[in-house]
Amino acid sequence: MKTVFKTGMLGVTATLALNLASPVHAQDVTGAGASFPAPLYAKWTADYAKNTNTKVNYQSVGSSAGMKQIESKTVDFGATDEPLKDDELKSKGLVQFPAVVGGIVPIVNVQGLAPGKLVLDGPTLANIYLGKITKWNDAAIKALNPGLGLPDAAIAPVRRADGSGTTFNFTNYLGKVSPEWKEKIGEGKAVNWPVGTGGKGNEGVAQFVARLPNSIGYVEYAYVKQNKMTFVKLKNAAGNAVAPDEASFKAAAAAADWKKSFYQILTNQPAPNAWPITAATYIMMHAKQDKPETATAVLGFFNWIYASGDQTAAALDYVPMPADVKTVILQSWANIQNADGKPVAYK
Repeated sequence: MKTVFKTGMLGVTATLALNLASPVHAQDVTGAGASFPAPLYAKWTADYAKNTNTKVNYQSVGSSAGMKQIESKTVDFGATDEPLKDDELKSKGLVQFPAVVGGIVPIVNVQGLAPGKLVLDGPTLANIYLGKITKWNDAAIKALNPGLGLPDAAIAPVRRADGSGTTFNFTNYLGKVSPEWKEKIGEGKAVNWPVGTGGKGNEGVAQFVARLPNSIGYVEYAYVKQNKMTFVKLKNAAGNAVAPDEASFKAAAAAADWKKSFYQILTNQPAPNAWPITAATYIMMHAKQDKPETATAVLGFFNWIYASGDQTAAALDYVPMPADVKTVILQSWANIQNADGKPVAYK
């Protein structure tokens, strides 16, 4: 039994499906959306199948596609890295809850550069994607990296081609650190990029950067680790050059007030060791369930994740939700109801 999920430079398959030799004894469920958590969802679904004989199919199609599919009820749950505000959820008849926290990390393919040796700050990163900084030995990059050998080579920016929650958080961050970016480009799951080659999913961006010399892109950190890519350190809001890891993601997430609302944006947090492009990834479900038995199966999967999935998440440098937040999440599931207005059960 194994997941149909491949990492490495050839990328990650679009569908994370579990092939079970034994009969399925519980309700199977389907989900689609963000590629940000796809490496973790692949492992979680495999572990869940071993423990429960339940098949969970998750398609890594990007946040925009995932939202379309849950809104049209073609999947049992959607996944997105761009949360909806409370009034938007109400108007769409949806509920959301966070699954896990991770980091969006600039990656480069520059000969001779080792992981973590190149330092960038927000304004410089924005100017690269604005097309204002076009060479690796530009004065702004050299000033951040005294003594580091940088080539006189054109920078090849890589960005997402599909609607992406990863892009939402990346552009949200750039808007916070660059007034020009905020005014000209703004934020969103899809924006009018001034420069760059597009890749589909975190997988596609990783593939492009891996084979395109002198390129730069942005992916969730699990893709960096699994594909052994060259990551960039970033100067955060406190002015410190930090590396991406579980500790710096956790520092950024510490400011979130989950008890107030699940709508939390974690970019550019002020903590001294916070990773500046940290994000939560979210699950979307309909508040009113036409098939409550399917909703029960979905919630059973995520209940198992919160109870048994923390070690797996941490091994991939995602940050599990704290215990008190998990309690709030489980309480929020009372808003997922059957036709009679009663909360859907879960195990």
